[in-house]
Amino acid sequence: MARGKGFLLVSATPLTRFAFQADDLLLFGRESAGAPDYVHEAADQRLVIPMRPETRSLNLAQSAAITLAEALRQTDQWPKTGANTPIDAEATSS
Repeated sequence: MARGKGFLLVSATPLTRFAFQADDLLLFGRESAGAPDYVHEAADQRLVIPMRPETRSLNLAQSAAITLAEALRQTDQWPKTGANTPIDAEATSS
């Protein structure tokens, strides 16, 4: 790990190249300081969300939503819509 001007620089795999598994645990650091060093040291993988060069940053909620959505998609755990789901029940009850 290298430190530079207030940022923790860590080698990370792009989110788009990581293969999630159903039992993966996702941890996110604080927006202001990231995750503590001991979390980085204990992690099996570190991911980065690829961004366009002109994009400065994503906030924590955006990063968590993007990562969770990709993990659910890859592991086929994304909620299904169908006749017995709350999503469809609400849409048909009005």
